[in-house]
Amino acid sequence: MNISRAETATAMSAGVCGVAGSFAVAGRTPEFVVAPVSALVVDLTPGVVTTTAIRELGDWGQRLAFGVAVALAVGLLAGVALGAIRIGKRSEVPYTAVVAGGLASWLLAVAATGAPEQSLAVAGPVAAALAVGERGWAVGRDVWASRVSTSRRKAIAALGAVAGFAGLSVYRGAGTTGVESGPISDVTSEATQREADDLLARAADQSLGVSGLSGLVTPTESFYEVDVNNVNPNPSDDKWDLSVTGEVGREVTVGFEELTEMTVENRVITLRCVGESLNGRKIDTAVWTGVPVSDLLDEADSGGSENCCVLVRAVDGYYQEFPLGALEDAFLAFGMNGRRLPRGHGYPVRLLVPGHWGEINVKWVTEIEILDEEQEGYWEKRGWHGTGPVNTVAKLHAVNRLDSSLAGSQGDSPGERVEVAGHAYAGTRGIRKVEVSTDDGETWTETELSDPLPGEDVWRQWRYEWTASPGEHEVVVRAIDGEGTVQPEEFAQPYPSGATGWVSRTVAV
Repeated sequence: MNISRAETATAMSAGVCGVAGSFAVAGRTPEFVVAPVSALVVDLTPGVVTTTAIRELGDWGQRLAFGVAVALAVGLLAGVALGAIRIGKRSEVPYTAVVAGGLASWLLAVAATGAPEQSLAVAGPVAAALAVGERGWAVGRDVWASRVSTSRRKAIAALGAVAGFAGLSVYRGAGTTGVESGPISDVTSEATQREADDLLARAADQSLGVSGLSGLVTPTESFYEVDVNNVNPNPSDDKWDLSVTGEVGREVTVGFEELTEMTVENRVITLRCVGESLNGRKIDTAVWTGVPVSDLLDEADSGGSENCCVLVRAVDGYYQEFPLGALEDAFLAFGMNGRRLPRGHGYPVRLLVPGHWGEINVKWVTEIEILDEEQEGYWEKRGWHGTGPVNTVAKLHAVNRLDSSLAGSQGDSPGERVEVAGHAYAGTRGIRKVEVSTDDGETWTETELSDPLPGEDVWRQWRYEWTASPGEHEVVVRAIDGEGTVQPEEFAQPYPSGATGWVSRTVAV
């Protein structure tokens, strides 16, 4: 049987409306009908394709994958709607297609998301689009109506429904986050809250105050996010628990309330993404609130040096393997910058492993399995090797032209006062100093450093100011870590073990 353009348009409109309705109610949560499709796209994408997309497209690769998932979800619902239209055309009962399409799309959404109530937000818009398409606009018998066929009216009506509804749904769903993160005092003591607030105030006081350079603690809303899935999980406190399993004396499982009753600490910790470019900005610092992992490992009798490594799993299916010794000073965080973790940063609990790349700081952590033999983690299976300590780096993110009234005074040659600045980070090795060259590495000068914040895994700010003569200056920066090792000059791309090299930037005066 031939399918008319009007039927195709109506079915596609129903598919778009179904996805839009789901987003209006669920937002970017697991109940959004696109979420399971997106997860399937990620799982089925070959590792070489994922790696290539990260290297060539960066964040746009993930956006592209999500766009494919949205298109697939629309197509699936459109297919359901088209089947309903064909059933309706064979029936003598009015609006058979509406009932069939609404019911079938609801069942499909429930099967995908496991959320019956939220799936009504899929079924309702699909049924409404089919109803509008079947009935057409009531335009009467005027001249315009006489020139427009019934099938065209159905298509135009369905498209009109999409235009208004989809726009409203995007606006409504964008504000749906799944959880609202209150102050950490909601789940721990007021003293812990005050300590976190004091650390935030101290970081603000110690920042160098350079224009265009973020502070020593990154605002939560600006902190970088990297996830394997496009839709984050949304576990609740009362349904979350963490298990220590594998090669242990006894398995241990704790719920969220039990965790927060353990010894709670505040720590300043920096995270850096293994996939970021050499002078990229996927490196940030926060004040984290949580408990030491060692308390749980001791309770489980993890075997110490007898075992080689751990496999940490997350609610969203992500997993990462790394040496067991890395957990010695690791941290289970449930707070960030004085408030509960946002969903995008691992609500209700995430893992923080000092001095290691961001990829092993697993969000939404749910299991720590002790292993006696090595296994490949999620990214290792895709060719990455970012489970070791982070590479030393000095970033150059700010170049400011200052008041040049002093330039040329005291016998100096005419020029312009220029300020360059950035952050430096070497994991738990710390930063001893940062050096800058304004002549492409011929000569080096030590820069001003911010005072170190408490903690062993924290970045520092640096700044340098000089009178630059007219022309182009190749500014190069390098860090020396706390062990006295100079940041390697040799350049390497982020894949497979993190970017290395000296950062340089041309400054024209």
